[in-house]
Amino acid sequence: MNTMTLDATGQAEPVQPKPLEKEAVDTKTKVRETVGKPFCDSAKLRMRNVNVFYGEAQAIHDVSLDIGRNEVVAMIGPSGCGKSTFLRCLNRMNDTIEGCRVEGELALDDEPIYGPKVDVVPLRARVGMVFQKPNPFPKSIYENVAYGPKIHGIASRRAELDEIVENSLRRAGLWNEVKDRLDKPGTGLSGGQQQRLCIARAIAVSPEVILMDEPCSALDPIATARIEELIDELRENYTIAIVTHSMQQAARVSQRTAYFHLGHLVEVNDTETVFTNPQHELTEAYITGRFG
Repeated sequence: MNTMTLDATGQAEPVQPKPLEKEAVDTKTKVRETVGKPFCDSAKLRMRNVNVFYGEAQAIHDVSLDIGRNEVVAMIGPSGCGKSTFLRCLNRMNDTIEGCRVEGELALDDEPIYGPKVDVVPLRARVGMVFQKPNPFPKSIYENVAYGPKIHGIASRRAELDEIVENSLRRAGLWNEVKDRLDKPGTGLSGGQQQRLCIARAIAVSPEVILMDEPCSALDPIATARIEELIDELRENYTIAIVTHSMQQAARVSQRTAYFHLGHLVEVNDTETVFTNPQHELTEAYITGRFG
């Protein structure tokens, strides 16, 4: 039944219902511990009690997480929540940032990533990275892919390099599109092709892990779909960690999803569980759009 009031002339008029308001969310809720399943039996990467500081400011707070072999783990959360900072710890890209300090235990196949005798060059060959914006070298398509194997001493003879270049471009789903113009600049490719070239460049040095920091944020939907298909194919041979702002993408490509909030790892679980039955109120609030 409609509720009525009288207007200034004495005529009845219906009361307009108040718009529904979103339930308030305390986004500063203290995260005491990670809920869900942050650990796994067959961990390729194992992180325990990781803290990251930029000068005096703490960006990551006591994060512990396993990333399994041949698994895709998606890291989601609002801008500035620390997911990219955490990702860059895994191959020591944060070493290039002045004032950045990483504490805690991080291991690749139980070997310390931050050990005093660790050489970051071979580490970054084992743990490759694909960045948000495609960044091909100002070289030919062929040289973009062959560069890594040459500097790491994986191959030197032309026949060996030819094989690596072809195999890498095939795995990246790019070979048929560029096989007749390998001598052309990589920067002349479309955005989606450039990103697949960067993926080919990463896998040319036979990494064990591939880190992807929002690899589709600058791409159109068609190019994004091709990258997502590629991620699923690459999982057969590599362990993959991907940071994404797209919850739909996380749901499509990953087996487990980790939700970060204000530098804390709030929840890790099977991707389906995170998006259909989250265990933490902050996770639920984020995936239902109440903030973020």
